[in-house]
Amino acid sequence: MAMNKIQFQAGLSLHEFLHQYGTEAQCEAALFAARWPHGWRCLRCDGERYSCTHNGRKLWECLDCGYQCSSIVGTVFENTKLPLRTWFLAIYLMTQSKNAVSALELKRQLGVSYKTAWSIKHKLLQTMLLREEQRRLDGRVEVDDAYLGGERPGKRGRGAASKTPFVAAIQTNSEGKPLYIRLTPVAGFTYEALKQWSAECLSSTARVVSDGLGCFGAVTHTAAQHERHIVGSGKSAVQRAEFRWVNTLLGNLKTAFSGTYHAFNHAKYAQRYLAEFSYRFNRRFDLAAMVPRLLRAAATTEPLPIGILRISETGN
Repeated sequence: MAMNKIQFQAGLSLHEFLHQYGTEAQCEAALFAARWPHGWRCLRCDGERYSCTHNGRKLWECLDCGYQCSSIVGTVFENTKLPLRTWFLAIYLMTQSKNAVSALELKRQLGVSYKTAWSIKHKLLQTMLLREEQRRLDGRVEVDDAYLGGERPGKRGRGAASKTPFVAAIQTNSEGKPLYIRLTPVAGFTYEALKQWSAECLSSTARVVSDGLGCFGAVTHTAAQHERHIVGSGKSAVQRAEFRWVNTLLGNLKTAFSGTYHAFNHAKYAQRYLAEFSYRFNRRFDLAAMVPRLLRAAATTEPLPIGILRISETGN
C-alpha cells in the first residue's frame, strides 16, 4: 500500500516550534506580524505613526491621537496574565496533535490550573468555530445525520433527549477524494432545520448526496441538485459507495472523541468541539502552517470574555 503523503507529512516539530516561538520576544513579534501584516495601525484613529513604551507589556502609542495599546488588546488574548509563550504552546498542541487535546491534558502540558486551561481551549475553539462558519461546501457533497452523546435510559435513536443531533457533510473533488467538511449541530432532523442548515453551509452550485431521510429534501432550497438514495439499515447500508467518505468521517470523529475526551457537555458546546475537528481536517494539507494560521485567526478575533464562552449554544 502506498504511503499517504498527508498522514506522513512532517508537520511542525516541537524542536522547530521552540526555535520559532521559544521566547516571549519571538511570540510578541509573531503576534505583531499576524495582527498588523502591513504595519501598525491605531485602533482609535487609524493612524500609522507610533512610538514604543513599556508597562509590563510592550505598548504602542499613536503619535496622532495619543492612544496606547499592546499587541493583545482587541484580540482573543486580551486581558490575559499569561505569557504569550503559554498561549503559543496551546496553539501548537491543539493544531499538531492527531486527534485533539483535552483541557485536562492542556492543564498538564501548560502548567496552569484546569480553569485556565479550559478558558484557553474554549477561546481557541471559538476562534476555530468562527472561521469554519464562513465555509460553504460546493460540488459533490455527501451528507448524513449523526448524534453526539452516550447511551442513557429513555428513548433511543432520533429524538433522544440525551443526544445532540448534527449534520455531517463532506465535499469531494473530481477524483472522488475528500476535500472539506462541515459538522453542524441542528435543532433536529426536520425540514425547517435542514433548510436553515443548507442556507448556512452549502453553495448554490452544490450537488448533495443523501440517504432517504425526508428532511434532506430541504437542501434544494439552496443546492443545485439533490441525489437521494434509499439505503435501508444494517452493515450493507454503511458500506454503500455513495456514502464512503461521510461514513469514514463519522468513524474517525468517533475515534478521535472517544480517545481524547472522557466526557464533555455536548448539549452546550457541541459546535466548538465539532468545529475543532473540522478546522484541523480542512487544513490537514499543511500541518506546519496551522500554527501561524490559528495565530492570525486569534489575533483578528474580538475578545471572548468567560461569560461569552459559557453561554449555551442551544440558548438555554
